[in-house]
Amino acid sequence: MKTYQQVFAELKSQRRPALIPFFVIGDPDYATSLAIVKAAMDAGPDILELGIPFSDPIADGPTIQKADVRAIRSGMNTHKALEFIRELRACRSDIPIGLLMYYNLIHQYGVEKFFRDFHDAGVNSVLVADLSIDDAQEVVVPARAAGLEHGLHGHAKHGAGPDEADCRQNHGLHLYRLAARRHWQPPGAFQHRGKLIATLKSVTSVPVCVGFGVSTPEHAATIAKAGADGVIIGSRLVAMIEGSLDAPERASAEITAFLRQVQAAVSVT
Repeated sequence: MKTYQQVFAELKSQRRPALIPFFVIGDPDYATSLAIVKAAMDAGPDILELGIPFSDPIADGPTIQKADVRAIRSGMNTHKALEFIRELRACRSDIPIGLLMYYNLIHQYGVEKFFRDFHDAGVNSVLVADLSIDDAQEVVVPARAAGLEHGLHGHAKHGAGPDEADCRQNHGLHLYRLAARRHWQPPGAFQHRGKLIATLKSVTSVPVCVGFGVSTPEHAATIAKAGADGVIIGSRLVAMIEGSLDAPERASAEITAFLRQVQAAVSVT
């Protein structure tokens, strides 16, 4: 199983950013979700991010919130998510897997046991969406003790970056959630995001990854040209699943084709 450091080092030599798709585990149901994620991994992403559904996902937009509802209604929970990851690791790639979730789920499961069990299942990292950097030790210490690479990602939202102190305190391997917007603007409007990326990279040595609003290969290419170390795509993929609830095979095919288009776009920047 590759580490984040290994992946970003390899990609730096190739002069391209990491392609990082995101899915909600169990959306719209366990079997369909597993088939879709397996197909997506065959498209050649560099890192995989998975969300464990939560009843009050305050850090997510409406598309992913609806995916959480679908997954929970189908019976998905933290224990089933653990089995999902074990099954995924048993038959698919060694790329890093990161979890995106909320602290209440970790607390209910048992903090030390959660990190230990999910590390053993094949998870590399955990992003706790509703935990601030000031409270990082609540997850960083047990995560490291369990063998995880890290237990928190720093993040910046709506074009407002963290200050230098936040960057230096970041316990993750990449900063996440830059330049979030409800509606994506044309590539020409990305100049200020490029400045934000440059500012963050001047005060931290960890890779900077950009997500939220990335819905076309052109968006991904623009982010890559701005200097990002990774491109995170979530809502667009989840929307494809939502649009194919009556034909899950179509969702797998569409997602695989889309990820290959994105990979090609960021590979020629």
